[in-house]
Amino acid sequence: MPKVSDDRLAARRREILDGARHCFAEYGYDGATVKRIEESTGLSRGAIFHHFKDKEALFLALAQEDAERMADVAAEAGLVQVMRDVLAHPQDFDWLGTRLEIARKLRTDKSFRDAWLGHSADLEKATLDRLERGRASGRLREDVPTEVLVKYLDLVLDGLITRLATGQPTDDLHAVLDLVEESVRVSR
Repeated sequence: MPKVSDDRLAARRREILDGARHCFAEYGYDGATVKRIEESTGLSRGAIFHHFKDKEALFLALAQEDAERMADVAAEAGLVQVMRDVLAHPQDFDWLGTRLEIARKLRTDKSFRDAWLGHSADLEKATLDRLERGRASGRLREDVPTEVLVKYLDLVLDGLITRLATGQPTDDLHAVLDLVEESVRVSR
């Protein structure tokens, strides 16, 4: 039997992730049934779950990708820039609307919560590191602990995602993000 190349396996995994992302965005976490994921990817259940243990593992792989991408932006330009990217290109983040459903799962499913929190830790660490560098350079206010600022920015991100996911207007959110950014900086 011929051996499948690593490149082909990586391409198949990418194909599954892209199709699943679309499926989760369209149907939400609970509505993204295995049958719908099969239809969205154009692949069989066996092909999909050869790469991922189950639907949850597939979803968490997407969460990890996004956490890494956001952590890279947060480390380089800050969490407010992540929010600006989400606002500017919501189509690239539309599946994040499933976080509304995930909030319920986080509350009721301990194993899912543990896995989810593990995946979101990268973004929190990148944000904390960036804020600490900002504080060390004198750009960041010092009257509030860095950990509090991270939680504050995380809450704003959750609110932005909720607003986008529920179809609320976003016209004035650039000004809101300007205000958020100003609120963590040293007053000049």
